[in-house]
Amino acid sequence: MARYTGPKTKIARKFGEAIFGDDKNFEKRNYPPGQHGANKRRGKKSEYAIQLAEKQKAKYAYGILERQFSNMFKKAQRAGGITGEVLLQLCESRLDNVVYRLGIANSRSAARQLVSHRHITVNGEIVNIPSYSLKDGDVVAVREKSKSLVAIESALAANSSVYEWLSWNADTKSGTFLKAPERIQIPENIKEQLIVELYSK
Repeated sequence: MARYTGPKTKIARKFGEAIFGDDKNFEKRNYPPGQHGANKRRGKKSEYAIQLAEKQKAKYAYGILERQFSNMFKKAQRAGGITGEVLLQLCESRLDNVVYRLGIANSRSAARQLVSHRHITVNGEIVNIPSYSLKDGDVVAVREKSKSLVAIESALAANSSVYEWLSWNADTKSGTFLKAPERIQIPENIKEQLIVELYSK
C-alpha cells in the first residue's frame, strides 16, 4: 500500500513539532518551511484549516492513509464512548504502532517494515499486516529467526520508554498488549476533538 515517503523534516516543520520522532534537522530549523522561512508573515488560519491540520498531523504520525483513517473514524463512532478517544485507541492498537511502542523498532515506519517482512508474531503466529488490530492480552513477539537482527537489537538497546498498557519480556523478546490505553496515557500531542469536529461537518 502507498505510504508517504517524502522528506519527513519538512512535514514536521509544517506542524511545528517532531511528529516522526527525534529529528536533528527539525531542531535546527523548527519553523515552517518556505522560501522566506521564519520571517514570512502568515495570516490567521480558519477553523477548518486548523481542524484539517490536526487530522493530517494524526495521519502522518501514525502512518495511516486517508481512506483507512476515515474508516477508523467510522468504527470509533460506532463503538460508543468518546469518539476522539476511541479513534486514538484504535490507532494505538495497530500492530505496527505496538511494535514501535515496545521498542522493537525505533520508528513506526521501521516497525511497519518489520511486520511486512514477517519478523513479528502475534500469539505465536506470523502476522504481516501492519494495520492488524490487537486485542487485550495479545502477545507480540520477535520471530525466533529474527531475534538476532542488528536493527532489532539496536532499537531495543536504545529504547527507554515504558507504557502502562504494555508489558515487555527482554529474555523472550516478547510483549503483551494488556489493554487499549486511556487518553491520558497516550503521549501523542493530538487534539482529537478537532478531528471529530472536522468529520462531523
